[in-house]
Amino acid sequence: MKTIIHTDDTPKAVGPYSQAVRTGNLLFTAGQVALDPATGKMVEGDIVAQAEQVMQNLQAVLTAAGTSFDHVVKTTVFLVDMADYAGLNEVYGRYITNNPPARSAFAVRGLPLGARVEIEMVAEIPDA
Repeated sequence: MKTIIHTDDTPKAVGPYSQAVRTGNLLFTAGQVALDPATGKMVEGDIVAQAEQVMQNLQAVLTAAGTSFDHVVKTTVFLVDMADYAGLNEVYGRYITNNPPARSAFAVRGLPLGARVEIEMVAEIPDA
C-alpha cells in the first residue's frame, strides 16, 4: 500500500507527481529544486543558495512523513554543471551530518525551471 505525502511547507508539484510516497517503512521523495514555497519562484543566486533551498524543501517533506535526514539511505543529485559539486557538498554536509547515505551525482543537460540542482531521497521511516 502506498501513502501520498504532502506538505504546504514545500513548493507545490509542478507536474503530475507527489512530493513523496510512503510504502511500508520507506519514503521516496520527488526531486526537489530551489523553489521557495512562499513565492513559488526559483531562488536566485549561486549553487550554495539553491542547494540551501533544496535541502530545506527536502527537510520539510521528510518531517511531514515522520522522518529526518538521519534516516536517509540513498540520495540522487542532479547538477547542471559539475563545477557546482563543491558548493553542493558544502551545503549538503551541513544537513547530512551522521552516517551519510549512499549517494549518486549526475551532470544533466538541464533541469526544470532553470534550476542548477535537483535532489531526491529515499529514507527509512522509524517505528513504521
